Amino acid sequence: MNIARRLPLLAVLLLALLIAGCSTTGNRGGGYYEDDGPGSNPPSNAQLDAIPNAVPRIEPLASGANKPYVVFGKRYVPDTSEKPFRQEGRASWYGRKFNGVRTSSGERYNMYAMTAAHPTLPIPSYARVTSEVNGKTIIVRVNDRGPFHSNRIMDLSYTAAYKLGLIGPGSGRVIVERILPSEIRTMVASGNLAPEDSQLTADEATHPVTPPTQSQAPAPLPMPLPAAPPPVAQAAAQNAEPQAGGAYYLQVGAFSQASNATTLANRINTQLRGMGKHATALQIARLYRVRIGPYDTREAAANDIPAVNAKTGIHPSLIKP
Repeated sequence: MNIARRLPLLAVLLLALLIAGCSTTGNRGGGYYEDDGPGSNPPSNAQLDAIPNAVPRIEPLASGANKPYVVFGKRYVPDTSEKPFRQEGRASWYGRKFNGVRTSSGERYNMYAMTAAHPTLPIPSYARVTSEVNGKTIIVRVNDRGPFHSNRIMDLSYTAAYKLGLIGPGSGRVIVERILPSEIRTMVASGNLAPEDSQLTADEATHPVTPPTQSQAPAPLPMPLPAAPPPVAQAAAQNAEPQAGGAYYLQVGAFSQASNATTLANRINTQLRGMGKHATALQIARLYRVRIGPYDTREAAANDIPAVNAKTGIHPSLIKP
């Protein structure tokens, strides 16, 4: 992604830094940036606890998002090598003020997904983040640039910060370690990561959820995978609309529970009314995947990606089953 495409979120972040005086307060809703916070109706702690880590996968680097760039007169050079990366420093988080704004990857920021921003790690990439205060460790998907301040090394999503105990203080000491592609391949070979999981889409890897508003209860969140799908879920999957052989689809999400996939499919169908395409929840392997289609050609599916993204806020992945 080029600098022009990074500008929307970067501009908001830089303005927030100037307003806040580049200082952590901890009493403005818990966030590092002035007037930021979790929102007026955040998910419960139990719901946040149920959101799993990002699933490491090998992804192509985002076009343009990994080129050198300059912010506040400082030049940053993203490291796209596969060399080990370890960094110690202070991490903070960003919330409702930036929720829904496009990140450097082109995806919209989802404060309830397990993501993070880093000045130089590849986009996208994966990292283990460990709190030096309580020893807790999480895995996040790096899909944005920032923070641009000398005393901070990473900005975490609201959920990621919650899991490390950083919501209250606003920031804290952490250790950031990149999960290299070679490690992901080893995880697959050793059975610690299923091959299908290593190829999850960007939306699946971060398990995005719809942020709640004042007028609605918190959206249902993905839960840990059960040992086996319950009989009702199996029946629902068996009755799902079959996919046409050789067709193309736009995948907008995947969940471990059938009810979450059905909820998303219903919402997508409402948002896409008039487009002539239908979203269906299907059980494939261990996950319930939500797909739009079918499309006869790859070009037809690709042409609908901007419209789906604009109407739903989700950047779909083009797949051929």
